[in-house]
Amino acid sequence: METKLVVFKGKEIRRTLHNAEWWFSVADVVEVLTDSADPRQYIKKMRRRDPVLDSNWGTICTPLQLKSPDGKMRKTNCANTEGIFRIIQSIPSPKAEPFKRWLARVGYERVKEIEDPELATKRTRALYKAKGYSDDWIEKRMRGIAIREELTDEWKNREVRREKEYAILTAEIAKAAFGVTPGEHKKLKGLIRENLRDHMTDLELIFSMLGEAATTEITRVDDAKGFQESKRAAHKGGEVAGKARKDLERKTRKRVVSRENYLTAPQKLKKLKDNEK
Repeated sequence: METKLVVFKGKEIRRTLHNAEWWFSVADVVEVLTDSADPRQYIKKMRRRDPVLDSNWGTICTPLQLKSPDGKMRKTNCANTEGIFRIIQSIPSPKAEPFKRWLARVGYERVKEIEDPELATKRTRALYKAKGYSDDWIEKRMRGIAIREELTDEWKNREVRREKEYAILTAEIAKAAFGVTPGEHKKLKGLIRENLRDHMTDLELIFSMLGEAATTEITRVDDAKGFQESKRAAHKGGEVAGKARKDLERKTRKRVVSRENYLTAPQKLKKLKDNEK
């Protein structure tokens, strides 16, 4: 578990990594958005005002260890991003209004994307472009997303539906393709919770696509059913990419798996500052 701080309008909001996602101190968020002298009392009143929020409080909030003002680690009610957004909806404060309007806009955009899936593709491209990715890289990433969706659809049709099973099958492909697990690959690149594929080089993306496309084809040819048969097909598909990778490495005398990633300079600087806190 890694504890860090974020700063919002000059005030610190404590956060911690839990189950590979950020969880934020509820009291800190409430204090920032309400200027309450006693955020815990405000939270009690807020829960009384919103019975639905109160009834789901145990699901939304989880006590996690955070550093208190006296420097000691204490259990503090925390919520992930979804939970924090739900809490913000119950705060009748002018400071919370921008968040509420943003949530309404995001919700509207998602509804439009359901009606027209091409809008979601355009939004994804625009986000990558805004982050500084090259057009060539974006094309590979978008193609990789399409290949990945085709594979997961195939798994669903073959009675593989649990997220945990998807993760195991994906790791099986990656291990055979790159010789390292996704976790080891992220560690090599210095990533924590960032999406690994968003920080892959061109070649890493290409071999990821090859492994997953080969797995889809092998799954169909072998008519794999269920998790265990799909796992064997995933290993075979990963091996196809692994053999191609090894052949390229022999001919170029360079490793495909790289420490390089697509973090921009400002992101790297922020990451270093975060690590110092």
